[in-house]
Amino acid sequence: MSNIIKKDGYNYIFDASACSSCEARCCTGESGYIHVSASEIESIADLLGLETQAFSEKYLFKHGYRYSIKERKIGESYECAFYNKESNGCAIYEARPQQCRTFPFWDYFKTRVDELKLECPGVVDA
Repeated sequence: MSNIIKKDGYNYIFDASACSSCEARCCTGESGYIHVSASEIESIADLLGLETQAFSEKYLFKHGYRYSIKERKIGESYECAFYNKESNGCAIYEARPQQCRTFPFWDYFKTRVDELKLECPGVVDA
C-alpha cells in the first residue's frame, strides 16, 4: 500500500511515511487552534473514558463560538494536549478531529506551499 496521498485541487502530494520522523511538527510549534465539533468532543471523551462535561473542562477552551483543544507550553513552543512525545504520536489518533485528519490538505495551504513545506517534510511537489 502506498504512503503517497494526492488530493484534487492541490499542487502537492503528501508522503505519510514522513510522519514517523518529523517530530510531530503539525502537533507542536507555534500556538494555534484545534477546533472540535460536538460529535468530535463526544468521540474523544468516549475514547478517553470520560464524561463529555469532564472532558470539556479538562481539555477544551472556548474560542469565539467554537471549542478548541488546549495546548501545553513547553519552553518557547506549544504542543497539543494529546501529543505524546514518547511515542511521537497522537494519544487520541482513532478519534482525532477532522482538522487533524485533513492536514496538510487545508485550503489555507493551497497558496502557501512553501510555508507548508517548512512545517511538513512529507509535502512534495506534484
